[in-house]
Amino acid sequence: MHQILLVGFYGLITALATGLGAVPFAFVKRISGRTAALANALAAGLMLGASFGLLAEGSRHGAPQTILGANVGLLFVLLAHRWIGHGDVSFGEVTGAGARRMLLIVLVMTVHSFSEGVAVGAAFGGGTELAFLITVAIAVHNVPEGLAISAVLRPEGTSVLACAGWSVFSSLPQPLMAVPAYLLVETIHPALPYGIGFAAGAMVFMVFLELLPEAFEDAPRWLIGILTSGSMTVMLLFQRIL
Repeated sequence: MHQILLVGFYGLITALATGLGAVPFAFVKRISGRTAALANALAAGLMLGASFGLLAEGSRHGAPQTILGANVGLLFVLLAHRWIGHGDVSFGEVTGAGARRMLLIVLVMTVHSFSEGVAVGAAFGGGTELAFLITVAIAVHNVPEGLAISAVLRPEGTSVLACAGWSVFSSLPQPLMAVPAYLLVETIHPALPYGIGFAAGAMVFMVFLELLPEAFEDAPRWLIGILTSGSMTVMLLFQRIL
């Protein structure tokens, strides 16, 4: 029971970290695209480094199963994006294109939070140290996610507190999915490499599908490359030390 509570607590930390993305909007109305791009690059590197750690851990329990799980995770994120509709919508008091942007950003973040929750839970199958690293990587990644959500909601008149609330809401699948994922890999041990591979594949694909393309739009490619490579190296070294 203690371990289950710890898994849920780690998942909750990652969700609450998303709300920190709204903090800058208490002082300014908008955040520059360059700042958001650099934050995404930092998160991308950390997530890549954490994903490599997951793949290495999963391969110890079965390389083919880990690879298969990674491909399923990749497919999951791709299908999740395709489920997002583009019809006429409203979001609070906002309608039209502005509401569509607001709803889309919240839905996209919420859908792919499921895979991040699985990452936290599955990582516990590889030990507490690995789970801590994955939690840190996802929590750091969630801050620019909250920043991205708030950057869309705040200019439409949404309060800072509501921006933080919607940001945390988008990450609630993380604590909700972390415990079932942990119980699955603990109860059915052969599922461990599949679960770890799924988490790694989902995170890697999110980096290349969302974070880096968005970062490249608002900052020089060389700067994004350096920051992503640097943060990835730091995460890999941190894992090596532990």
